[in-house]
Amino acid sequence: MFLYLLDDSLSVNVYYESSDNQFSDNICIHFWESCPEEEKVFLGDETHLYLTPHQARQLAGLLLAAADASDKNHQAPLEN
Repeated sequence: MFLYLLDDSLSVNVYYESSDNQFSDNICIHFWESCPEEEKVFLGDETHLYLTPHQARQLAGLLLAAADASDKNHQAPLEN
């Protein structure tokens, strides 16, 4: 399952790479871009970032903490 960002020009997929099970960093974050070169975030059309399970959990925790902080900030009543 992909997550589409930046007006659907950047897709992100996260998965366990079973063929790399001999390596500790076998969780892959796969980025794929479908935009003009001058708009790209990464140098290539595809980028793979491999994480260990511990790093993946740390990243997940950081994302959840940022989402929680954002939710709290946006739930505050607006002052007139």
